[in-house]
This record gives sequence, C-alpha cells and structure tokens, in this order.
Amino acid sequence: MSSWRSLVLRLGEKCSEYDGITEHKDQLETCLGVVCSELSESGDEILSFLLQCAEGLPHKAPLYGTLVGLINLEDEDFARKALDNVHGSLQDALHDGNCNRIRVLMRFLTTLMCSKVLQPASLIVLFETLISAAATTVDEEKGNPCWQSCADFYIISVLSCLPWGGAELFEQVPVEIDRVMVGIQAYMSIRKHVSDAGYSVFNYIDGRTQEDDEKDFLEDLWGRIQDLSNKDWRLDSVPRPHLSFEDQLGAGKSYDFGLVNCPELPDPPMVSSLIACGKQKHEADLKYPLRIRRLPIFPASKTGDLQPIDRFIMEEYLLDVLLFLNGCRKECASSMVGLPVPFRYEYLMAETIFSQILLLPHSPFKPVYYTLVIMDLCKALPGAFPSVVASAVRSLFNKISDLDMECRNRLVLWFSHHLSNFQFIWPWEEWSHVLDLPKWAPQRVFVQEVLEREVRLSYWDRIKQSIESAPVLEELLPPKGTPNFIYSGEDGDQTERDLSSELSRMVKERTLLQEMLKWVEEQVLPAHGLDVTLRVVAQTLLNIGSKSFTHLITVLERFGQIFSRICSDDDKQIMLINEVNSFWKNNAQMTAICIDRMMGYRIVSNVAIIRWVFSELNVDQFHISDRPWEILRNSVSKTFNRIADLKKEISSLRKGVESAAKAASKAVNELEDFKSKLTLTLVNGEPVLDENPVKMKRMNSNIERTKAAEISARESLESKEVLLGQAITELQELLLLLFKSFAHVLAERIEETDGSLNFFGEKDEMAVDQGDTSIMDFNADDEQQDKSHPNSEKPKNGYNLGEKEQWCLSTLGYVKAITRQYASEIWPLVEKLDAEVLTEDVHPLFRDAVYSGLCRPIAS
Repeated sequence: MSSWRSLVLRLGEKCSEYDGITEHKDQLETCLGVVCSELSESGDEILSFLLQCAEGLPHKAPLYGTLVGLINLEDEDFARKALDNVHGSLQDALHDGNCNRIRVLMRFLTTLMCSKVLQPASLIVLFETLISAAATTVDEEKGNPCWQSCADFYIISVLSCLPWGGAELFEQVPVEIDRVMVGIQAYMSIRKHVSDAGYSVFNYIDGRTQEDDEKDFLEDLWGRIQDLSNKDWRLDSVPRPHLSFEDQLGAGKSYDFGLVNCPELPDPPMVSSLIACGKQKHEADLKYPLRIRRLPIFPASKTGDLQPIDRFIMEEYLLDVLLFLNGCRKECASSMVGLPVPFRYEYLMAETIFSQILLLPHSPFKPVYYTLVIMDLCKALPGAFPSVVASAVRSLFNKISDLDMECRNRLVLWFSHHLSNFQFIWPWEEWSHVLDLPKWAPQRVFVQEVLEREVRLSYWDRIKQSIESAPVLEELLPPKGTPNFIYSGEDGDQTERDLSSELSRMVKERTLLQEMLKWVEEQVLPAHGLDVTLRVVAQTLLNIGSKSFTHLITVLERFGQIFSRICSDDDKQIMLINEVNSFWKNNAQMTAICIDRMMGYRIVSNVAIIRWVFSELNVDQFHISDRPWEILRNSVSKTFNRIADLKKEISSLRKGVESAAKAASKAVNELEDFKSKLTLTLVNGEPVLDENPVKMKRMNSNIERTKAAEISARESLESKEVLLGQAITELQELLLLLFKSFAHVLAERIEETDGSLNFFGEKDEMAVDQGDTSIMDFNADDEQQDKSHPNSEKPKNGYNLGEKEQWCLSTLGYVKAITRQYASEIWPLVEKLDAEVLTEDVHPLFRDAVYSGLCRPIAS
C-alpha cells in the first residue's frame, strides 16, 4: 500500500502511519501534505480511493469531508469531480433503492457543506426533493400510501444528516432550514403511525408489545432532532474537524449540486382492498427496511447522561461499522471500541449488537458474525465488555417468557456458540433454580436447549464438567447420544435379529444393490410384512451409517433405493421417519441431519416430514423441546432454498441466452457484411461473384454453431423455469398443509384452556410490571431475580402458567415466527389461505398469530 493510501485509510485512527499523532488537525495536515504531492500523478486514483473510504467508513465522514475541503484549496477541479461522482452515485442509489448508500452519501454531502465544498442552498434543495417525494407518496389522492416505508426512509435520511451539519445550516441558511423543518413537521402530521407488532422482539402475555405506548422509529428520531435544535445543535458525539480550518476553508470555492430524481413508485392497487394494500406494503417494507429496532435490555441509568440525539448517533456509528467492516472482524471490533465520542458506551454497544442478533424478520448477517464480533470486543475490552454481555444475557433470561419464539432460538444458538469460545464458562449456579420450575417453563427450556447445543459443539463429558458449580443441572443435559440399535443384544425378536444379520452380511460382502432389493422385496417383505421389513432395514442400515456423518451419507447414497422401494408413499415414509427418530432418540442432532439428508435424496418428502412433525408424539413436545421444530424448519427451509437456487440458475441462464443471441446475431451480420462486399469477376466471359468458398463455409458453420448454442441455452432456461414453477407450487402447497396442521392441533387445545389463555386480551397476572425495570440492579450479585417477572414469582413451583396454556402460547409463537419468515411466499396465496384455513370457524388466536406474522391488520 502506498503512503498516501495508508494515510487516507487510517485518518482519524491512532496508528503507526501517523507516528503517534492523535489530534485530528495534525493528522489532516500530514495527510494533506502527502496527498497534494501526489495529485498531479495520481489525482483520479486518489479521488476514487477517498470516495471509497468516505462510503465504506462513514463514521469518519467529517474527516474525509474536511480533507476534500482542504484539497479544494489546492485543486478546485478535484472537489468538483468529487461532487460529480457523489451526484452520480446518489442518483444510482435512489434508483436502485440502496438505502445504506443513500444514507451514507447524504451524510458525506453534509460534511462537504460544512467544509465549504458544497453550497448550503444545494443541500437544502436535496432535502426538499426528498421531503416532497415523501409527502406525495403518502398522499392518498396523488401517491401510494402503501409505500409509506419509502417515504419514511426519505425523511429519516434527511433527519439523520442534521446532527452532522444542522449548526452550519442554521447559521448560513436559517430561513431555508426552517422551511425544511416545517416540511418535515407537515409530513409527520399526515403520515400514519407505524405499529409493527409482528416484528417486536417481545410478545407480552397480556398482549402488549414494546411499541404499544411508544413512538415509532421516525417519530422518535424527529423528537430527538427537535431536542437537538432546542439546544442550538450543541453535541459532543459528532467530531467537527472543519472548525480547526474554518478560516482556510472559507477561502475555497463552493459548488452547486445537480438535481436528483426520486424513482417512480408502483401505482396503488386497482382494487383497494386490505389484501392488495398488504401485499404492496410488504414489498415496500422489504425494500426500505428499518435498520434497527431498539432492544431495551438495560435500564436508562446504564447508558449514562447522554443527550437524546447521542443514542441515535452512536447507533449510526455502530451499525455502520458492523455493516461496512463485516468482512474483517478484527477491524470491526477495533473501530467499534475507538469511536469518536467523549463518553463510555459499552452498554449501548451491547444493546445495539443484540438488537441486530434478534432483529426481525431477519438479521443483516449470519449469527456467527455477531458471535465473533462480541468475542473480539470481549478481548479488546477485557475489563468492561464481558460483564456487560453477561448482564445482557441475564436480562434477556429474566424476560425469556416474553421473548418471540424465533428470538429465543437465536439467543440459544448465539449463547451456546459464545460460551464455546470461552471454555463454556458460566455461573450456572445462578440458574440452578430452573430445576424447581415445571418442565414447560421457558427459563427451564432455555437452559435445556443451551446445554443441548453446547454438547453439539463439544462433547457430553466436557459439558457435564462445565456445570460442576450446579450439578443439579445435569438432569437437563441431553442423553449421551449413542444410537438405539435394537438388535445389538439378546432382547427382541430372534427372527428380526437374523434378518438384520443377513442384511449386514450383504453390505459387508458388497452384494449388488439389485440382489439386495430382490432379497427384500421377494423374501423379507412377503414373509414378514411392511412393519418388520422397514424396521429391520432402517435399524440395520442406520446402524452401519452411525459411525460418522460421512458413513451416514455413504449409506444413504448406496442403499437409498431400498428405502425408496419400501416407502413409496407418504404414509410409509412417515413410518420410516419414526424409525429414524427411534434409532437416534438419544441424539437430536443426528435425527435432524438424517431426516434432512433423506429429504435431499428424495427418500422422504417434505409433506411426509410435516405430517410426522404434527403427529401426536411430536405435538406433545412443542412447548418443551426444539427437536420437532428444528426438523420442521429444515424441511421448509430446504424447499425454499431450492427455489432460491433455481432463481439464481435462471438469472444466470437468461444472461447466457442473451449472450448466445448476440453471438448468433453477430455471426449472421458478419456473413451479410461479407456478402455485401463481394465483387463481380468474369469467368468464361460471364460475370460471377468472387466468393471465398472456404471463408463462406467457415462463416456458415459459425452461424449454425451459434444458433445451436442459442437454442440449447433457451431450452435449458425453459426447463429450469418449469422446475421453478413446480417448486413454487410445491412450496405453496407445503405452506397450506403446514397452516392446516397448525389450525387442527390448535383448535382443540386452545378450547381446553377454558378461556384462561389471554394472548391478546386484557392484562392478567402474568403481565410484566414494567415499572420495576427502570430500577433493576444488574450487578452480578443481584441479577438472578427480577421480582416483577412471573418466572421470579413462585406460586406454582416457580411458574404460574399451566402446561396447556404454555403449549398454546409456544405453538402460536411458532405460527407467528414461521409466517413472518416466509411472508413473501405466503402473501401471493393469502386469498387461498383465507378460503381454506382462516375460515370463520378458525380460532381467533390462530388467525391473529398469522396476521401478526404478516403484519396484516387484524381488522381484515
């Protein structure tokens, strides 16, 4: 890396490139001197790199804006080109709906205005363009209110610029910025409040969600900006390096910023119905999502005496670092602990990271990324951050009853992985009281699932050793995971043992598959029936494949046809899955893997898996184990992933067809061009075209070859499109079956609660008293109990919700989670779902759970 590259990249950091210089002014002067010396030879390269840094490291935008302003004093053409590049990038981002790029570029433009590169009036015009587009969008006559998410995003983009340049705007163009604020206030008065309860991390048992009595994100941000305005835009969390060069920058030339155009949004639905509007709203929410939903883990006292706007700015910093440095976790952690603020923010950092881990409907990144970031932060701040993370876990554990079911699963996966990076050390004695709770209590289930996942990441004896401080928890450890091979001893039917031994002999002697099939179909099946045959084959082959995952795959690949011949329909496949579950009853992981691989090899169908999951044996475990849910998730996910893979293949094939068509057209044009240039010559006194037969033959051959390639590409595309259509139909049918199964198992059990289930009703004794959370003491000695939480009250063995009620709440929670996860696939068939599943006689709680997952108005 050349010297100027290193200096530009590391600007604002404490690093060797600046020889220990930490003052922003000194760093900028050092960087400016080196960059200016290279401008004549590498000006375009410097411009491109600097803009990449401004976009990729937006938490340092004020420094890069000031650097451009200082370069502008030496080379006006450089700053003008920078604005032109930003204008093109912003217009492209608006057209593509690239939310992160729009937001970052607008912040950078604000810092360029502060550095006298951009005229304030031009920034005002940009703000008003977005505000006007937002107001038009939510206008019921002129726009399309279904796309309010887009309009809200435009307003958020404008408001998020003001902490970085509000003071300068009010100083230089007070009338214009007042007009902007009035425009935003007018927009706030006509937009609808957003209550996305379906995306709430907490689902309180009395029906409250964390947003019920709170402002939505935009309303909250607008309040923070107004508070900042009332304080004359004074804040410490945004560096203002341009002030150190105010006199110099004032002598530079400022430039206009061209107009930008907001993209046209889809027209409102032709038929104004809640379903049609819901589909468009869902599409808008996917394209313009909120980047954070705040997660109140700690009391307000833990975040210090911050201004309201400081929290928003810190969240912006942290989310930007997580987003743009996701490919380099070491740099990510280093940047997160070195943000340019004068106060401590460990608790705020933990809340922000956990809000991303539990963000609904989807986390921006895979859970392992956040695990690694938290691990690196614990190492970077060993005296502070580990205890903050522990406090966060304890707080979430205390609220586990109210946590969304998908969030509970994510928390289990993250926490078990986190502990595996720290030698599985945790003060388990704090949670030993869960043994006094009923087996269905969420806290007990949480500890049980964490221990089960830890065993997967290590081994049983190691995890048993890790809970020595709370030996009573050994009761919650899973079995040791050994296979349950029923023919290993002398017990059981001698005939079946003999058949198993014979099949094992055939496998060891590498008997041909056709001979084994013949033996099964002609000797075993007629003589002993389906039950015995399936049990012998499944137990024997699974036992041969039980040594390792590789052995299992080999068995399924070589002998899968035997299973397929025996289990030719869904009912028989359900019997096979039962045998798999019986063989691996001590190992949930191998059960899930085996069934998943069998589905992959088309030995069992996704329909058979769904039907098996909703069999009586598994339904009774819905509230106490993740085992059936993991298998269900894998089945639906595998079907969905097949569609995603086909879409990628089709996209690639379309490009191939386009390329092949161009090649074929080019070959024809070359031949026509060649023919047009042929000249006449005399042969035996007669005029004849002077053809080059060899070249003509080669060109004709090229035309045939390119046309054949085009035809082949189109045929491949057509076949993949047919497969995609079949896969989409299969997924839709699977989802309908899934919801019918949910409706069936819930109908009777909800009625059995005798009306005591109060999921969306009036407040009952299970409600959390929010008043106590603000004074909660999260010190290690006092964190174990939250007296306001139902799990801390112990009227009935420590948990005051009955098993039937908990089963219903857990199952309804999974209905909501699955609906939310596959909302994009469910919306196209929502009319069919209403007609076949959500009928008038379906229980209202089930309907409400589905509607909540779709963020669909309950009134519909």
